[in-house]
Amino acid sequence: MAEQIGNEYRLKLDEFEGPMDLLLHLIRKNEVDIFDIPISLITEQYLEYLEAFKTLNVNVAGDFLVMAATLIHIKSRLLLPDTSDEDGEEDPRMEIVRPLLEYAQLKDAAGTLFERELLGRDVFVRGLPDDFKFQLRAEGEEDNLLDVNLFQLMDAFKRVLEQNIPDASISFQHEEYTVKDRIVYIIDRLKIDNKIYFHELFSDHRTLSEFIVTFLSLLELIRVGLIKAFQPGLGKDIHLKACFDEKEELDYEQIFEAGS
Repeated sequence: MAEQIGNEYRLKLDEFEGPMDLLLHLIRKNEVDIFDIPISLITEQYLEYLEAFKTLNVNVAGDFLVMAATLIHIKSRLLLPDTSDEDGEEDPRMEIVRPLLEYAQLKDAAGTLFERELLGRDVFVRGLPDDFKFQLRAEGEEDNLLDVNLFQLMDAFKRVLEQNIPDASISFQHEEYTVKDRIVYIIDRLKIDNKIYFHELFSDHRTLSEFIVTFLSLLELIRVGLIKAFQPGLGKDIHLKACFDEKEELDYEQIFEAGS
């Protein structure tokens, strides 16, 4: 849930993703072998994400801090002289490799079940032939789209900042822009264009504060289900799609209450 504390607006990170999701994202982003994780690099990047969320006023759950401590501990153990051949000690990295593998398997299985038709999810009826499934997917472009997670959105936001405010350090400053104002702005924008590129959302922004508040507003709209973020393929531009009818009269107060 989002929290309003005085003039500050905060989002809870665990409403979107967990620490295992962040680790998997970093492993895939760096294209490294899960059995040969470069702990120093992954730990550094993990802490950078936590710092970015802190400066964006996104609340970080305790599980994320526990994982950070675990990574730092493993990193410190790897700095010690290697005595694994002498006493048969296990690679310290296995402390996170095993739960990561289990989590990835469960997440993939859950994703497969979620993609089933409702009847198929509940009853597990025999599926359609593979060739018929392919024909159905080919007819609709969006069937081949990839969902975007929070950390991919963070990466895209960082690129937008680097292109528009290259010397800016991310920090939250309360100015005249509010999350509520930007929620209305984003919804109005998507009522005109039902689908837009991520970077287009920031095309008329001028200040760092405006960029940050708009990004927080986007996260809130994704969380309450009014916007969906996706990619047509890995490395492609992120698209934002409205999950509401352009003629629909939205109850903004209800939206704000849902985020409080």
